[in-house]
Amino acid sequence: MDLDNLTLFLRIVEKGGMAAAGRDFGLSPASVSERLAALEAYYGARLLTRTTRSISLTDEGRELVMGARRILTEADEVQSRIKLGVEKISGTIHISAPIDLGYNRISPLLDAFMEMHPEVSIDLSLNDGYVDLVGQGLDLALRFGALADSTLRARKLGSNRRLVCASPEYLKVKGTPQHPDELKSHNCILIRFGAQVDQVWRFNLEGKEKKFTVRGNRIANDGHLVRLWCRAGHGIALKTEWDIQDDLKAGTLVPILQDYAPAPTALQMVYPAGAIQPRRIRLLMDHLADWFSNNQATL
Repeated sequence: MDLDNLTLFLRIVEKGGMAAAGRDFGLSPASVSERLAALEAYYGARLLTRTTRSISLTDEGRELVMGARRILTEADEVQSRIKLGVEKISGTIHISAPIDLGYNRISPLLDAFMEMHPEVSIDLSLNDGYVDLVGQGLDLALRFGALADSTLRARKLGSNRRLVCASPEYLKVKGTPQHPDELKSHNCILIRFGAQVDQVWRFNLEGKEKKFTVRGNRIANDGHLVRLWCRAGHGIALKTEWDIQDDLKAGTLVPILQDYAPAPTALQMVYPAGAIQPRRIRLLMDHLADWFSNNQATL
């Protein structure tokens, strides 16, 4: 397989024409046609449908576009490693994570990664709401729950429970609810994801999920602030276990209604489908996955 022909093929697609691609490489139209024909002969399939005014990709051509970009990216990386004599990566990684998880888990992992690869820069966005990866120019995002956008890909990092919790002081004054129904008489601290307030909490009753609507006088779009309000005794909150682990150990927060806890939710790395991931991003994804895999039992 000739990598130069693959490069020319991608340029034809990007430029939308064979003549324009040929000019970029200093090739005559006849030479471009010959090299494209050689590529089609190699794969045994027509890659482009050509008319006098335009070109369009065949199904095989569309498949090759994605594969060619990956092949050429990997070839460039191999060449760079050989020329440098070392495995060296650089550039900026744009990543998003939930606020508490970002503070407690992801930030230290990013610090360790940057120590291993000092020429890598991190642009970290902490946000508990919906994230538009493509629109915000993000390379990847960490999110809890099912993948809603079918145009994205996901890689699972682990599973985590959401716990209803409160401070000992709050429970001493207001009492400890013994059933989810009793939450209606308590002040619940709510988190807002974008424009939507999460006031429908799910519980497991006799093997079935049941929803309970809760209310309270404090709402925030910041999970860290919800945790601080809860710890200060302002009400009951629903938090991921990883986010409040230190509080549980210290006794500043107490889990309640554990007999009704729903099934754990997945923590996933989400990234655009079909994107050619630079090596620095793939290495960071492996770094995060390895850490969560090795520490899942202790989280």
